[in-house]
Amino acid sequence: MTTTGTPATSTASTTDAETAEMRNRAPEILGGLRPVVEPAMRAAIDTLDPLMQRIASYQMGWCDAAGEPSDAGGKAIRPALAVLGARAVGARDECAIPGAVAVELVHNFSLLHDDVMDNDIERRHRPTGWVVFGVGQAILAGNAMLTAAVDVVARDGEAGKRSLPLLLDSVQGLITGQSDDLDLEGRDGVTVEDVLKMEAGKTAVLLSCSAAIGALAAGAPDESVRRLASFGHEVGIAFQLVDDVLGVVGDPAKTGKSSSSDVRAGKRSATIVAALTGDSEASERLRAMFADGPPEAEEDVVLATKLISDSGGLDWALGEAERRMRVALEQLDGLPLVDGGDAELAAAAVRDLIEIANYIVDRDR
Repeated sequence: MTTTGTPATSTASTTDAETAEMRNRAPEILGGLRPVVEPAMRAAIDTLDPLMQRIASYQMGWCDAAGEPSDAGGKAIRPALAVLGARAVGARDECAIPGAVAVELVHNFSLLHDDVMDNDIERRHRPTGWVVFGVGQAILAGNAMLTAAVDVVARDGEAGKRSLPLLLDSVQGLITGQSDDLDLEGRDGVTVEDVLKMEAGKTAVLLSCSAAIGALAAGAPDESVRRLASFGHEVGIAFQLVDDVLGVVGDPAKTGKSSSSDVRAGKRSATIVAALTGDSEASERLRAMFADGPPEAEEDVVLATKLISDSGGLDWALGEAERRMRVALEQLDGLPLVDGGDAELAAAAVRDLIEIANYIVDRDR
């Protein structure tokens, strides 16, 4: 379908009070969308070999290490974006279900593998998959989730033919982002552009795919697919920039990380690299501190954190995140609908997308 209906409208700016209200409503929106997608998600994982099915179910938070039912899953933001993206062009939820399942399976495939590569032992307040089942089995389960994601879209007829290339391109981008992340560790001469490219792959590419894939499957106009993809990309970059700030000055009680965790790890996040590459006295002192590796003594961690702030690294990241959010929300203005699309449904979905975007990005610091 290439003709358009009545465009949905949004607002690219919100007051602080409206943003707070949006963040309060976002969990309700996500909770309402979960039962729309979860049955198909479980059906896809049920096609796997029994052991792969168990590991995948553990990764999804549906069972504990012993295989007993539990509820320890994530927020399921990506499948929610896929459904809302279809609604935003006036299309039915059914159009988005295969893509919604696929992006969540791809997301969890990447988490299983990333936890192995990063040697992370805890996720969502319980042991990671490789800790429970072993490195080899966790890698295989990630592979199984990836192939299940491709399969569920490939079986979706003409809609699948439209959306499968986007999914595959996004997986390649995700892999490249993780590769770039590993490559940047300890590398000299890292620029902010290097970090943003890496973060676009690690975070933004799948959020971009999630926001667009439902509309693409529904046969939405090219302009709508492009703008929804841009919306997801910009939200993903904004989210990662805020996360980088939290890695320097976040409250451990809220972030689940130790205070100044990225400083202690010497991580080349956008915030820290922006500070290191500045031309101020604070940047020069910070470069000298990091020359022999990340600070270890507590007083050095405190000083490095202060220098990152004094050099403008935090302000730059927050300012860039705000700019990215403005660009993201502008993409939702007047989205062309599918032929015969439901304009009322589309307008409500755009409002929900704005609320989810603010919920993702505007976290307490």
